Amino acid sequence: MEMNKKITLRQNEEDRINNGHMWVFSNEIKDIAGNPASGDVVEAHTSSGRLIGVGFYNPKSLIAFRLLSRERVAIDVAFWKTKIANAFYYRKKIYPALESFRAVFGESDGLPGLIVDKYGDYLSVQMLSYGLETHRADILDALNAVFSPKGIIARNDSGLRVLEGLEEKIETVSGTIPEHVDIIENDIRFRINLMSGQKTGFFFDQRDNRMAVAPYCAGKTVLDCFAHTGAFSMYALRGGATSVTAVDSSKLALDIASQNAVLNGFEKNFFTEQADAEKFMEEQSNSKTKYDVVVIDPPALIKSKKNSQAGYRLYKKLNALAMRLVSPGGIFVTSSCSHHLSPCDFRKMIEEAAAKTGRACWLVENRTQSKDHPILLAMPETEYLKMAIIRMA
Repeated sequence: MEMNKKITLRQNEEDRINNGHMWVFSNEIKDIAGNPASGDVVEAHTSSGRLIGVGFYNPKSLIAFRLLSRERVAIDVAFWKTKIANAFYYRKKIYPALESFRAVFGESDGLPGLIVDKYGDYLSVQMLSYGLETHRADILDALNAVFSPKGIIARNDSGLRVLEGLEEKIETVSGTIPEHVDIIENDIRFRINLMSGQKTGFFFDQRDNRMAVAPYCAGKTVLDCFAHTGAFSMYALRGGATSVTAVDSSKLALDIASQNAVLNGFEKNFFTEQADAEKFMEEQSNSKTKYDVVVIDPPALIKSKKNSQAGYRLYKKLNALAMRLVSPGGIFVTSSCSHHLSPCDFRKMIEEAAAKTGRACWLVENRTQSKDHPILLAMPETEYLKMAIIRMA
């Protein structure tokens, strides 16, 4: 049945969403009918009146419409349950032995703005759109039905919510959340603080990349910069590293990293340095210190297009600093989680950083986010993580 609340796109503005994208921007809308409020479900139509689909509307956001379905369907508990169950089924197919992973990845799972990370019996959820917040009760019912978790925490402390006109907050929304949760990933144990960890508590998006790096660390000394809670460090030690030094500015993160080392019996070969990674690498370079393997995984340094140039320069500086610390013939591992740094520019940045050091380098592996963060090809915004394994002269 046709809805009373609807938006109509300007002429020739429907191609992107017809081709598989899931957003309509505010400047692409011609008419609004039915006086929809923030978070309402509305129909979207082309300028000729053809139905595009139904989704969330938010007049306060640049992303004014987020597509939920290309057909007229009821957005109720059954809708959320089916979508979430389908996403869960995909993860169990690709990672049958894992109990902890990203269970829902927003637009890539047809659930715009919804992030769900599964940590064993617990869920960490982010609702990044106004519509999700208005449908929160139904979404939580669906999550409980699909996963039967012991507890669900809402990590709604993302700045993206501010752009939607929502407040930032962290709260337990179902069951109970313990002080920490221990998970097992590829035979490695990790301690997760769901309440205070970055993002939803852990970075699942680097899982497959950590696995790829581990073999290069056998019998090697490793430096892990921007280490957070030491996930790359633990994989390096599992891979046979003789020593790993983890550098991060957060004492809390390094304390958890040390606990992870103890959980896995790696404490004798694991060392931490609480420091600004950039300054630490500068000091190590001045002292001519070298490592067989250097890993850098900085936070997103380009938050928007307007600071792309400054972020690019900082990425290049950090990469050049790290390259100088790699022993001749050693391995350099670098990442960027900035969507606004394209894969092409990421590779260009690495080339320019290598040129600054005067050393030749070879691309060994070019990688992206793990398979539980699927990339919707029609939506470049879903591809954000770049990672390269480099051999240095």
